[in-house]
Amino acid sequence: MAERAMAGKSKDLTGQRFGHLTALEKTEERFCGYVVWRCRCDCGREILANTKYLQRGTVTDCGCIPKAVSRGRNTAADLTGQRFGKLTVQSRAKSSRGHAYWNCLCDCGNTKIVSSQSLKSGRALSCGCVNLWMNHMKADLAGQRFGRLVVLEPTKEKSKKASVYWRCRCDCGKEVEVTRDALLSGAQKSCGCLRKEVQDSIRDRLTRVDGTCIEWLEKRKYRSDNTSGFRGVNETRRGGYRVNIGFKGRRFYLGKYKTFDEAVQARLEAEEMIHGGFVESYRLWSEKAQADARWAEENPLVFEVVKEKDGLHVISNVREIV
Repeated sequence: MAERAMAGKSKDLTGQRFGHLTALEKTEERFCGYVVWRCRCDCGREILANTKYLQRGTVTDCGCIPKAVSRGRNTAADLTGQRFGKLTVQSRAKSSRGHAYWNCLCDCGNTKIVSSQSLKSGRALSCGCVNLWMNHMKADLAGQRFGRLVVLEPTKEKSKKASVYWRCRCDCGKEVEVTRDALLSGAQKSCGCLRKEVQDSIRDRLTRVDGTCIEWLEKRKYRSDNTSGFRGVNETRRGGYRVNIGFKGRRFYLGKYKTFDEAVQARLEAEEMIHGGFVESYRLWSEKAQADARWAEENPLVFEVVKEKDGLHVISNVREIV
């Protein structure tokens, strides 16, 4: 009787919050002797609840919050905007069986409703496209040929870019493991034997004299594998530039220069004298050697660089014998 007497003197709850509910207005209805209020839930839905249930926390939402969570007077964490694998949470979906669900957008463009538990535990990382992709990867290369390689089976190993390694058999009989990306891009077409054959064939086509490649000297270009950006010119820690030039496996020091232009000019002059002179001498000697093999045996090419106090000098017999 005391409770019902107090119910008749119910306070004005308009505007007050009870969990996820906000009391909007008092209605003419009564339930168990208590005033019934029209309330709006945070999700936007409106319900009716009496004063007793609101003040005691019996009703705190319209039913959109899982019961197990609601009873503990705690709400499920808002995952909106968070990313789980390839899934990005867009908005909350309708709860089911006491679990919160979320509308998620996958990187592939598909959407999927996923529970909070699946997202947080890592069981759901995509709309399903990842599993389809993995299954495709396990079956799409077996038996295919890439250059000299025939794909046998996938391994459990992956590269840093998550590309699966495949066991392959080369035509030479050797087996090797190659990533899927390397196979599809054509970056690897053999166990390595093809590269070796290509290198050997290139080596056979090049003309080498005393370990020096004629073709390389003829087609030398600017390089950026040193501190200045020009071949043979290196900037020193204390300022200035050191200049060197290589020939027949030896390195010759050309001096130190204050400015970059002076260093480059010194290097170019040395190249013209040594590299250019060697190529020209070889061509002259080679023309006569091809016409007379016996002469070539009796008159081998001589082109050497010596360093003396006044600088570098070339010793050659080409002008004398040709």
